[in-house]
Amino acid sequence: MNTPTATALLVIDAQESFRRRSDDWERTANPAVLDNIALLVAHARDTGDQVVWITHSEPGSGGVFDPAQGFVRVIDRFAPRESEPALVKTTINAFGSTDLEEQLRRAGVGRVVICGIRTEQCCETTARVAADLGFDVEFVTDATTTSAIPERGALAAVSGEDIMRRTESILAARGFATITSTRERVGAVAR
Repeated sequence: MNTPTATALLVIDAQESFRRRSDDWERTANPAVLDNIALLVAHARDTGDQVVWITHSEPGSGGVFDPAQGFVRVIDRFAPRESEPALVKTTINAFGSTDLEEQLRRAGVGRVVICGIRTEQCCETTARVAADLGFDVEFVTDATTTSAIPERGALAAVSGEDIMRRTESILAARGFATITSTRERVGAVAR
């Protein structure tokens, strides 16, 4: 049996829905996220790695993730290519409600590189599931972002930066992913 050797960049939820939450988007923990994702996409295209675009949808919700509102689309600046798979998920992880695993296996992918929006939600959950499915996972933390969780009753507030560091620590320490940066991945720094 051949071991899959191809790499795929999974761009998770880099979509207009998040930018429509202007109060949330303006306080994002990582303002360089879009620049870093752009560098990863350019690098993947230059090296022949597959780029997979994944967006989150909540049909019938009436909110920014309801496709009827028109925001469930990749942020325009990224200009996905026609040859690059585009999947729409309705679960937190990118595998549960799509055929992502099957597409990756057909393409001979053994390694996934994860970037996108909501470090601790869709990105981390997808990384964990990918590891469970046997993929080698690289998590590019500075090409992800999240927002703070406000205090709620007895639950303390948590900053977006703390959430990102926690995600890195858990994914690495528990063996779900190798943590890397955009600079390490592509040899360049976002401007």
